[in-house]
Amino acid sequence: MSVVHKKGSVIFSGFRALGLYSNHLSHVVRYHKKHQEFYIVTAVGKCFHTYNVKKLGIVAVSNALPEDITCLAADRMLVFVAHGAQVTAFAKNKEVVHTYVGHGADVHLLLPFGDHVISVDRDNTVLIWDVESEEEYLQLTFDKASFEVSAIMHPSTYLNKILLGSCQGGLQLWNIKSNKLLYTFAGWGSGVTVLQQTPAVDVVGVGLISGQIVIHNIKYDESLMKFQQDWGPITAISFRTDGHPVMAAGSPVGHIGLWDLEDKKLIGQMRDAHSTAIAGLTFLHAEPLLITNGADNAIRVWIFDAPGGGGRLLRCRLGHSAPPTKIRHHGQNGQQILSAGQDGTLQSFSTVHERFNKSLGHGSINKKKSKKKGLKYDSVKLPAITTFASETARQSDWDGIIACHRGYLTATTWNYQKTSMGAHKLEPERFNKNRALNVHATAVDITSCGNFVVIALSSGHMDVYNMQSGLHRGQYGQDKAHEGPVRGVAVDGLNQLTVSAGADKLVKIWKFKSKELVHTATLSTSPSATLLHRDSGMLAISLDDFTLNVMDMETRRIVRRFSSHRGQINDMAFSPDGRWLISAAMDCTIRTWDLPTGCLVDCFLVDAVAVSVTMSPTGDFLATAHVDSLGIYLWSNNTLCSMVSLRPLPSDYEPTVVMLPGSCPAPDVDDEDDETPSDDMIEYVSPEQLDEHLVTLSLLPDSRWKNLLHLDIIKKRNKPKEPPKVPKAAPFFIPTIPGLVPQFALSDGPSTEDQSKVVNFGVLAQKSSFYVTLEEAWVSNNYEGPVRLLKELGPSAIDTELRGLALDGGGTLDVMQSFLRMVGSMLDSKRDFDLAQAYLALFLKLHLRLISQEPALMEQVRSVSEKLEQTWTNLQTLFNQSLCLLAYTKSALL
Repeated sequence: MSVVHKKGSVIFSGFRALGLYSNHLSHVVRYHKKHQEFYIVTAVGKCFHTYNVKKLGIVAVSNALPEDITCLAADRMLVFVAHGAQVTAFAKNKEVVHTYVGHGADVHLLLPFGDHVISVDRDNTVLIWDVESEEEYLQLTFDKASFEVSAIMHPSTYLNKILLGSCQGGLQLWNIKSNKLLYTFAGWGSGVTVLQQTPAVDVVGVGLISGQIVIHNIKYDESLMKFQQDWGPITAISFRTDGHPVMAAGSPVGHIGLWDLEDKKLIGQMRDAHSTAIAGLTFLHAEPLLITNGADNAIRVWIFDAPGGGGRLLRCRLGHSAPPTKIRHHGQNGQQILSAGQDGTLQSFSTVHERFNKSLGHGSINKKKSKKKGLKYDSVKLPAITTFASETARQSDWDGIIACHRGYLTATTWNYQKTSMGAHKLEPERFNKNRALNVHATAVDITSCGNFVVIALSSGHMDVYNMQSGLHRGQYGQDKAHEGPVRGVAVDGLNQLTVSAGADKLVKIWKFKSKELVHTATLSTSPSATLLHRDSGMLAISLDDFTLNVMDMETRRIVRRFSSHRGQINDMAFSPDGRWLISAAMDCTIRTWDLPTGCLVDCFLVDAVAVSVTMSPTGDFLATAHVDSLGIYLWSNNTLCSMVSLRPLPSDYEPTVVMLPGSCPAPDVDDEDDETPSDDMIEYVSPEQLDEHLVTLSLLPDSRWKNLLHLDIIKKRNKPKEPPKVPKAAPFFIPTIPGLVPQFALSDGPSTEDQSKVVNFGVLAQKSSFYVTLEEAWVSNNYEGPVRLLKELGPSAIDTELRGLALDGGGTLDVMQSFLRMVGSMLDSKRDFDLAQAYLALFLKLHLRLISQEPALMEQVRSVSEKLEQTWTNLQTLFNQSLCLLAYTKSALL
């Protein structure tokens, strides 16, 4: 029967997501009276994040919901989110406290309203809920043909009233306490997208699909002013409240228009504030700060302190605006992850804190031209990065990152410390005359010293460049390294060898310096990628038939073959010690292979295919990037903090789905099979003796037997320098008898002065319990009792007992022979081997002279000596066999 795992992965458990900041939903600004601080709440998939405005540091991540959030709103106490047809209220930015169920369609608008919350769904139904009781207070239904609700707002100082905007362009003012329509506004012939309260009472800003903004007085139903924006529908409106009559309006193309309400004119444009539509913009109350967010996964804070009236970027948090395609840890501390995305940018995410994140920017063909014109022009942009390699050894002196671009011949360098593109664009001269050839860079590697890069091309060429100067330093092969595209290239840790794998099914090993071909190995199928673990010299090769091969660079042989994936292998990662190879494939699985045993030890499914994986150099986290996901997901390594049983998984093992970190966990299934074996570490209870042929040591601490021969030295060292002084007066405390159980030393007998000073030797001659058991064992020949008693005694007590066996101590020759027989029985049983040696050594030290004079004792000692010699000979044979086998495994070629 195959072992069924209760949890998806034994080794990895979801930790958190990096690089997720915002999506297409508008942010919400909250003010905390006690902290006197503003907070921003943004939706990210199934949960929402809370940031402080002061540093844009993340404060909280909410518990995940089962579906993506479709709408977000907040009041002073709670955050309200809509997901599907349900509305949920969160307290403390994290915990679900209320759930409102009753809508028949997806909710797309939310408005907190005192003790109530108003929600609007796609069926055009408006529901007003009582927040605390979660009950429906009122329901309004509108005809979609005449009035489809598209915006909702509460006009300031208008008690119990809400203003609704429609896709048809009309507005309606409702009193929701009396359930009455108070007034209908005709509109301006275009659908309403935004309703926003201005700083003036009775005046509302209305944004329209036509790009028009109307400042309208709802008390007298008259328009005060109108503005026209040329960038499409209005997506968001906000007004400054710090003394400047300025209005900001967002657009679907990422531009922001700034309008002066006194002069009624456009005073500024913030072009390309976001690369996607402006989802939300908010001026902070009484401050010259504008907060914006968009679907490009960015939150930006702009400050208006320049005389021109425009805003400059004060601080921002931004991730990839398109999914990352390749991630790799940068440096040896495991705290930075370099990520290349489909948006063309190269970014660095910190696993410690967001303030250490870096954006190295977008690749550009001409940096000067791109700075002048901006990167909006496709002629200046470089395609997205497909693969890259980085090294920290010389990054403070010159560029430390080399990257290939999709369908592009030139490889680019990047500088991590300057957070920008580097100085060089590396391109071989051989293609200068014929640039029409469809040749592009396919694989790169940078040496561990940071001085050289190897770039492989789709034409089969492989070139070496100097990283400092950008000069060409040679190529591998007379003309080409491979017939066909090169799929992988790597340089070993000492710059001795370069290994390349090509579509011609060949793996070639070259001398790095002389470019001489050393070895060629043939693969069963074309390789798709390679990965070298420099410390162990293991080269992982993924093949087009969904199998993995591992080559040992020292022996130049394929030492492992793994074949469980059912889809193309996207990426591979080694653990820092080289024991595990982790692979991610198109079958949505992430598998961990144990190289020493050649077994699959862990496997789990994810909802979205993992396109790239990387293991931290410290071994604490696995990072993954997934299809259609903007974040990087961290998985903690459970083996670092607890005992994990890594048992080989059977060939028919069916993995279970593990939710990505930050996602909603699947509901627990109660009806689990109780007979399913758990994956906890099986506690091994060692038997008293593994085998009769083996020697077993005792479990006693060393202090109980190791110092038996040195007791006289220890006593001499511990001897007091001067005798204890008798106290002059009677002690305050009643004296006690020394021992584990305290007893008062109350003497009813005669005083010390009247007591006789003659010692009674008869008392000393009393037989101890050990002595008695030895006598009994001499008759019964069962020595388990004496051994058990000796084990319970301390070193001094053992010394006293053995001294008492001699003739001058009240003992007999029979008892001494019995003791030697006891040692012989311990050697025969091969148990407590260390104790038998210690007891025999002390016995010989104390009674050697007497033993030499007594023939009976000499005969017994000779018997014990033979047993001892035989036991040691067997032991030495076992030692030699083990050492020989160990030496062979260390030196033999696999």
